[in-house]
Amino acid sequence: MSNSVISIQNLNHFFGHGQLRKQVLFNIDLEINASEIVIMTGPSGSGKTTLLTLVGGLRSAQFGSLKVLERELCGASAKALTLARRNHGYIFQAHNLHGSLTALQNVKMGLELHNHLSLKEMQERSAQMLESVGLSNHLNYYPDNLSGGQKQRVAIARALVSHPKIVLADEPTAALDSKSGRDVVNLMQTLAKEQGCTILLVTHDNRILDVADRIVHLEDGKLTNNAVLSAAA
Repeated sequence: MSNSVISIQNLNHFFGHGQLRKQVLFNIDLEINASEIVIMTGPSGSGKTTLLTLVGGLRSAQFGSLKVLERELCGASAKALTLARRNHGYIFQAHNLHGSLTALQNVKMGLELHNHLSLKEMQERSAQMLESVGLSNHLNYYPDNLSGGQKQRVAIARALVSHPKIVLADEPTAALDSKSGRDVVNLMQTLAKEQGCTILLVTHDNRILDVADRIVHLEDGKLTNNAVLSAAA
């Protein structure tokens, strides 16, 4: 059996209809294995976020094959996409925290699809996760009272609290200074290795490329695979 967690073959994707129809992804082929950290680079508008949202089941893939955890998402129904999303953790560029919720409540949202857990278990796991990201003293802080780096750590805790098999991160260091960005990426790397999850990370930030097992480059909707990084790189 294949070790692939994400298997993409001949994937094509379009936006719009009729005369406004525009192809944004062209014949994408990509295999990502369990516990691998893959960074996707490329200029703005090259299709990186689109590809990430397709892998994440946030929109339905149109043409080709896109298997995530051996489940075909190309042409999948809304219900099938919702089920697929249960296995994913998301880290967005703008952290997307709810301003009216505390750090603990924001992280707990990452467990809401997992209805086998009691409220007490959810709160305990959320608190443990915030401790893992160095925020044990900030459980009851609201986002307005947290720094940019702290908000992004809350977002990471929310993405990882459900022990997802896959973490998808879209420019997770974009709003951070170099030290906070480095801390956040090291944290993702450590927690992912501990939990054995696979990471697909989109970034423009050349300072964090060294955490990748492999770097792929997307330009004008076309993907080029780079070799596995050597330890000396």
